[in-house]
Amino acid sequence: MIRASENIYEPKIAVLDRVTDEIPEVKTFYWHFEDPLEQEKFRKFRPGQFAQVSLFGIGEFPASLPPRPPEKETFFTIRRVGSCTGALHELKPGQRFGVRGPYGNGFPMESYEGRDLVFVAGGIGLIPLRSCIIYAIAHRKKYGRIQIFYGARRPGELMYIEDLRRWEAAAGIECYLTVDQADADWKGHVGVVGSLFKRPDVDVAVANATAFVCGPPVMFRFVIKDLLEMGFHPRDIVSTLERYMKCGVGKCGHCCIGVAYVCVDGPVFTYEQIRKLGEDI
Repeated sequence: MIRASENIYEPKIAVLDRVTDEIPEVKTFYWHFEDPLEQEKFRKFRPGQFAQVSLFGIGEFPASLPPRPPEKETFFTIRRVGSCTGALHELKPGQRFGVRGPYGNGFPMESYEGRDLVFVAGGIGLIPLRSCIIYAIAHRKKYGRIQIFYGARRPGELMYIEDLRRWEAAAGIECYLTVDQADADWKGHVGVVGSLFKRPDVDVAVANATAFVCGPPVMFRFVIKDLLEMGFHPRDIVSTLERYMKCGVGKCGHCCIGVAYVCVDGPVFTYEQIRKLGEDI
């Protein structure tokens, strides 16, 4: 609960620990709060929530939260797209920035218990889904089949390579990868991510499944059509909506879509809700 005296717009001070490269223009930033109490509170975020990241004197932007306990480190994975994200990319370990949150509704993972989970991601769309996948694997006995379908334009643009290798090797996890354009070293599937559904060795869970879909708009549109044709009900397809969430707490109106504020009513919505908001494919 926010205390009456607390400024909800004031970020807490975070310290950058280390930075790793993911793919071109995308890095993962490991960090911690200066205040250990803030660190402990923050780590209770739900899969699918986001935080506001502040670069002092430059601005602020929303960022997905891809880590998930039992992971000990807190991190953001950020693509360089503007002045704020560019400034973050220039920070060195030991330097400070601001974080406030977590915000948003997140994925209600408890409500999916007993169901099969189908994760479909394209490109950096794996970032917001990673926390869900880690959560589901950590609570493996609570779910049925776990299927991961992930694609990128080229092999060098596949995110979280170490995670992908673990998921491919893990017992009880079905992980299928594809690229639009293969190189000389790529021995896997070639085609858009939806083409994985049509492979003869793939049996997509549908009857008792929830599908999670995140990726670029063109990928999202075609994957949604594929899932609907396979028999998924719109209420059993969930995704995150990307909007400029300036305040994060439903005050500024920048992220308003119809009757919903993406920062507080989302960013997670079912496809049934997305259609009602007028964001149909």
